[in-house]
Amino acid sequence: MSPADDVSWPRAATLADVASAAGVAISTVSRALSNPARVNSVTRERIEQAARDLDYSPNSQARALISGRTRAVAVFVADVTNPFYFDLIRGTQRQLKAAGYTQVLVDTEESDELEDLTLQKLRRSFDGAILAASRLTDARLAALSHEVPMVTINRQTKSVPSVFIDTPSGILQAVEHLISLGHRKIAYISGPETSWPNEGRWRAFVRATERHGVEPQRIGPFSPKKAAGAAAADAALNSGVTACVAFNDLLAIGMLMRLRERGVSVPEQLSIVGCDDIFGADFCNPPLTTLTAPIEQAGRVAVSMLLARLDSTTVSGMRDRATLPTHLTVRASTGPVPHERGRP
Repeated sequence: MSPADDVSWPRAATLADVASAAGVAISTVSRALSNPARVNSVTRERIEQAARDLDYSPNSQARALISGRTRAVAVFVADVTNPFYFDLIRGTQRQLKAAGYTQVLVDTEESDELEDLTLQKLRRSFDGAILAASRLTDARLAALSHEVPMVTINRQTKSVPSVFIDTPSGILQAVEHLISLGHRKIAYISGPETSWPNEGRWRAFVRATERHGVEPQRIGPFSPKKAAGAAAADAALNSGVTACVAFNDLLAIGMLMRLRERGVSVPEQLSIVGCDDIFGADFCNPPLTTLTAPIEQAGRVAVSMLLARLDSTTVSGMRDRATLPTHLTVRASTGPVPHERGRP
């Protein structure tokens, strides 16, 4: 046996240890620590002294059994590897930490079934949930909101509190920018069909193009990942468009990589616009024109809305909708329309 194997770690004190040291029942210790007013002062002081002497600290499960609260919030994201969620997770984490809550992070892998199943299986492990870009149906979200206190991000469903990053308005700005550069053949590079924000961006794209007498084109759907950008770029070249607005930055960056492989110059032969302004969008080649979104702020606002509900006995008059603006950040991936230049 090695010295490391011979180490004997001290056992953490339990509720039963405190009860034994104080000479009271375990139920009395529970009441004294969770609701001191229900225990007389002499007994309470004896219990508190015993807890201090034993260095007793109730674990989260014990606190939940005593108080019915875990002081934990689950944050559901569609793909934890997507840089869009980095700032969002940081925003929720900081706001929860400041309020004395623990964050439980769940990656739903773009699956509505996994999202639904995890919400149900882990329900007793958190007080409320924040669902970012939920893939659940409106009906299912509405039903779950009666069982689980929740706030959604980038998803608006009747009766479910939400934080909406207004990318449709940004899409309008992107189309106006491209049209001002002379583009008349513009395509929307679609994200997943199950994505609620994707449909909102497409509708905004249609409104903006039709306003200028330009026929809207939709290419896709594609997975919202960099790897899908190659197929998206090939499809865009085959369509004959001169500019594209991509569902998100990862897809747009993947397109830039594929176009460079094929010897297509951006923006001289094809202009590309992304969405979200994720980390890296400003130093890809060329730097990406994209919609800048207040992603970390969205996480903070969602936490504030959820905690207001958890800490209140009524939701009457409480804010259940928040809309955060976006704006177009112009970089080097967009330029004037090519004039009768040959295309590969």
